[in-house]
Amino acid sequence: MVDKAKLEAYWNENKKLTWITMIIWFIVTYVCAFFAAELNSIRILGFPLGYYMGSQGSLIVFVILIFNYAAKMNKLDKKYGVEEEEEE
Repeated sequence: MVDKAKLEAYWNENKKLTWITMIIWFIVTYVCAFFAAELNSIRILGFPLGYYMGSQGSLIVFVILIFNYAAKMNKLDKKYGVEEEEEE
């Protein structure tokens, strides 16, 4: 059984990781779109950066966020002893 202080520490770290992930998501989703006109003056691989972020860049960032969140949560679960048991 896990004690209450340990669960509280686990939940606080979980919330911190979630907030960081959501802030990055918000920046990529809304802030980049807000500055699309300015970003279009920069070119990457022949495409305007605003277009690139909308069509490819944001999707890449979202996939990286998903894998990063999953990996960090697995480490956090093991650190606090609340990981899921694997079936054989």
